[in-house]
Amino acid sequence: MSATINLLSNAKRAIKRPFTDHALQRNAMQDSGWADGLRGIASVFVVSSHLVLCFARRLVVPCCSSDEHNPALFQRPILRLVAQGQAWVALFFILSGFVNALKPLKLTRAGQTETALTNLSLSSFRRTFRLMLPAATATVLSWFITQLGAFEMGRQSNAYWLYTYAPLPSSSWGMALEDLVNGLRATWTIGVINTYDQPQWALIYLLEGSMMVFCALLIVVNLTPLYRTLTLGILALWSFDWSYKHYDPLVGFTVFAGILLAEFSLTSTPSLLARYSPFLVPPLAILALVLMSFPSDAPLSASWSTSLLTLAQHTLPPQLDLGRTYGSIGALLLVLAIIISPHARAALSSPPLTQLGKISFPIYLLHGTFVRSLFAWCMFAGTSLAVVEERNADGTVTVSQRLPLPGGWRIAFSVVVSMGACLVASYAWAVRVEPWFGRVTKWAEETMMGKGGAGREVLPVRTE
Repeated sequence: MSATINLLSNAKRAIKRPFTDHALQRNAMQDSGWADGLRGIASVFVVSSHLVLCFARRLVVPCCSSDEHNPALFQRPILRLVAQGQAWVALFFILSGFVNALKPLKLTRAGQTETALTNLSLSSFRRTFRLMLPAATATVLSWFITQLGAFEMGRQSNAYWLYTYAPLPSSSWGMALEDLVNGLRATWTIGVINTYDQPQWALIYLLEGSMMVFCALLIVVNLTPLYRTLTLGILALWSFDWSYKHYDPLVGFTVFAGILLAEFSLTSTPSLLARYSPFLVPPLAILALVLMSFPSDAPLSASWSTSLLTLAQHTLPPQLDLGRTYGSIGALLLVLAIIISPHARAALSSPPLTQLGKISFPIYLLHGTFVRSLFAWCMFAGTSLAVVEERNADGTVTVSQRLPLPGGWRIAFSVVVSMGACLVASYAWAVRVEPWFGRVTKWAEETMMGKGGAGREVLPVRTE
């Protein structure tokens, strides 16, 4: 009995010791680098969701095909997050609200409201350029590769995401230039897909979310923390109506929730909860990941998603897209769990993850091009067209000639080679290309804001 008591006492001290290291806890709770690490992880899962749509579409639903009785391993909750791209996109929106609001809120709490307002003005100006310039460059790159026929193998394949989003070359270079203009415009038009880079559908909503953040902060920057929180909470709930009517991916809810989390992170509450994080964070994080796992398709095919569907029918407005709603709520809870956990913060602030976070946007922009070119070449080189049957949603069967999917080892090889190349290219983009965007943005800022000179007047100024 005494040995058992000693063993339990030693275990208790071993568990308690890391969380009573006040220096570790204080440093971790003050560091916001974890957001970069989490953003990097999210970018990897967005890529994995597109790869799943290439060769493992069965993972999109939580259970089984007509000839199966048990779900596959990666159809189960949490593990199926490899196919849940929309939940990870929601995480991007939340982190956008969090990161964009953090510095202005710090300045406001320090009594530097004027500085906060100035920073908001500059940030909103720069944000537009730092989204549009990289997106345009990635579109031009994909457009040029399309004209060379580099996506043809993917377009002829039986990989759903490849043949759906691999465009045809234009009939002439004159028509190609017109198609390029249409592609560039499509990225910033709601409801229109950029033919040359489908993942850019989210960028208009990221820009919209950023503008929502800046406008909301202008409204609440002079309020006390209590009324700032109440106002942002009202905006977050009100935004459900906007999202329903505009059919956007809950942009308002996620970015306003991100601002609320930034406000929460600046209070003393996360530090007070940090000592209890070993007990609070695991169940909260598991709940978050399960909610993020909720499928948009066929939720009734698995008992766990059926339970969540029933819960939503009794608690949520009927018009909501439950896949996006559960994904957004889950992502919100996941970030909350990280904020109160010094060890989660420290882990996500590790150099490999923060470096991955720094290249997350290039990964997002470039992975579609690599998946439709190098990945497709590795998958299908040397294979011949074969008759393929595809069952449609209405039960009919479409017969066509396509390049059949290869075996598992070749798929794994293709993933490793193409995604390794994408990581290298993304790093090179961040090091070599991003600085040019920074210079263009700085030039535009100095020119349009008249810095370094009086500026050119469009209309004469009254002198009397």
